[in-house]
Amino acid sequence: MPILLEEYLNYPLPKMHRVQQIFQKPRLENFKEKIKEEISQNEIASKIKPGARVAVAVGSRGIRNLAEIVKTVLEQIKAAGGEPFIISAMGSHGGGTPEGQRDVLSTYGITEEKMGVEIVTSVDVTPIGKTSRGINVYFDSKALSADLIVPINRVKLHTDFVAEIQSGICKMLVIGLGNHIGCTAIHEASFDVFGETLLEAAQMIMERANVGFGVAILENACDETAMIEMIPAEKIIAREKELVQVAKNYMPTLMIPDIDILIVEEIGKNISGAGYDPNILGKSYLLHEFVLSVPNIKRMVLLDVTDQSHGNAIGMGIFDVITRNVFDKLDLTQIYANAIAVKCPEDAKIPIIAETEEEALRIAVQVAREVDRDRLKIVKIKNTIELETIEVSDALLDYVTANEKLRLL
Repeated sequence: MPILLEEYLNYPLPKMHRVQQIFQKPRLENFKEKIKEEISQNEIASKIKPGARVAVAVGSRGIRNLAEIVKTVLEQIKAAGGEPFIISAMGSHGGGTPEGQRDVLSTYGITEEKMGVEIVTSVDVTPIGKTSRGINVYFDSKALSADLIVPINRVKLHTDFVAEIQSGICKMLVIGLGNHIGCTAIHEASFDVFGETLLEAAQMIMERANVGFGVAILENACDETAMIEMIPAEKIIAREKELVQVAKNYMPTLMIPDIDILIVEEIGKNISGAGYDPNILGKSYLLHEFVLSVPNIKRMVLLDVTDQSHGNAIGMGIFDVITRNVFDKLDLTQIYANAIAVKCPEDAKIPIIAETEEEALRIAVQVAREVDRDRLKIVKIKNTIELETIEVSDALLDYVTANEKLRLL
């Protein structure tokens, strides 16, 4: 393990203080009633024919209330005369295997027993065609054979590119329902034109597949359900462009502008596709344009990986130091499948390993340049979606008390 000089082992570390970041928090109080209201609209209800086999696509994101949202959608499709089933839509996640993807869904409480419908995790795909840039587009064969396809996904900023359409319904159609093969193929596109490629591929899929409507979910800065909207297929692209801008305004930020050491308690696939959200931290091997205000961070420490990630610690490569706890949880097969599919091996690199949180912090301080050990600016967060309460060191208290959007707890 790393050996620290005596002087780096014995100096006192600063006291940490809990701070509330104050965000606007629009919240949908009764999402089940909202789903019933949305599906009763004629432009949605008319698409569900009696006896129709309806593939409800569910992905690997940790969306608040996901199991309840999915179950309510299933119940309303049944009430309208459809025969729904769940189909996994998570690209290369879960190791890109049927068993792995079923495990991921189960982690979120989405099982056949709880949902009352069949769950299909076949990863067979059918070629759809090529984009104008020669990128192959694939689509899940089981979904393609369904009478109707209903993708459910959160709309938000993407972790790897900036475009009119980012994470949401279109991405689920192209990458989620492209399974491992389609996910790998679409990532042949440069991130400079990824948004355009995604849009073109989504249009190709909707011309071929029986996409009925999408269920778009937006969350507020505190990871709570803020909006649910059902969008008929013919309006998905136009409406999703608008919802991306709404989602941007809902997102949290880390309000401390200058940080010596950031300690992140956990990353995970349920938190973000990249394990953490680069739009929050301003750190990424792929994303080079940040549309939100991001802090200047010298070094970063990672303490854990969520259980829902099943060992997929993709994104750890952006950190400088991890703990033994992280290392012991790594499932390299899952990590490598993900990193290779998106063509970012840097995200799978293993940082310096420390035995404890304190050792990790002291290593991070030692490898950070131009820091004052007597006034260390340290911030600790749980993850990049739970940012309402953070911790800051003594040296940041003056900044906190002077900022009306920060409150010492």
